[in-house]
Amino acid sequence: MLQQTQAGRVVPAFQTFMERFPTVGDLAASTGADVLRAWGRLGYPRRAVSLHRAAQEIVVSHGGVVPGDRHVLQALPGVGPYTAAAVASLAYGVPVAVVETNVRRVWARVDHAEEPDEVAARALAEAAAAWLDPRRSAEWNQAVMDLGREVCRPRPRCDECPLRRWCAFAAAGRAGRAAVRGAPRFEGSLRQARGRVLAALRERSPRTLAGLSRETGEPLDRVRDAVRGLHGDGVVASSRAAMEGRERGVVRLPGERRSRR
Repeated sequence: MLQQTQAGRVVPAFQTFMERFPTVGDLAASTGADVLRAWGRLGYPRRAVSLHRAAQEIVVSHGGVVPGDRHVLQALPGVGPYTAAAVASLAYGVPVAVVETNVRRVWARVDHAEEPDEVAARALAEAAAAWLDPRRSAEWNQAVMDLGREVCRPRPRCDECPLRRWCAFAAAGRAGRAAVRGAPRFEGSLRQARGRVLAALRERSPRTLAGLSRETGEPLDRVRDAVRGLHGDGVVASSRAAMEGRERGVVRLPGERRSRR
């Protein structure tokens, strides 16, 4: 849930989600439609699909217990190197560095006097691993992430930094960069149309392509394009007619079958 999403939006969604699915088994036993409705408007719904599939794989292959080995974790649907390392370290205390945007910025500056885009990804991973305190990896990883978020910002607060005495970036007199604010326009985008289609399906599923067009106010061809993208992500199931853009083509959330207009 925290991937590409601010913590302030995640907290209430997480609490509601955990009330609905308190265990991995509960999540695995649910339908895709149940999960997507519980996910609500959190965004990036394919994450919900991957989470559901990962829960099912954990039940089938790991006895319903989330594995602690990061290589095993990374084999689960939707789990990449960052998430696997985070779960292994924060949940199980495995001495592995968690490397995300804030962490990369810290070690690029401390070790290399550079910004993260000026240093090879492998070198940053090696620096994070070299600095890791293996005895307290969970606390260490969270501390470095917090340091990057609160202090070692794009415009760093060097006077507040506990690593300043070791920092090559500060020693070089570099001042950082202004944060880049360049998110693609949402209003009128296909991403907006996808969101509207999914919101309509959360209210009632299945629906026809024509019904989705009426409900969302989007032209039929944009609904078709949105449905194709959602279908490709595994977020909806669509009939061939829907994929071809025919009005009576049926679209539904995963696990729901009864046809509706």
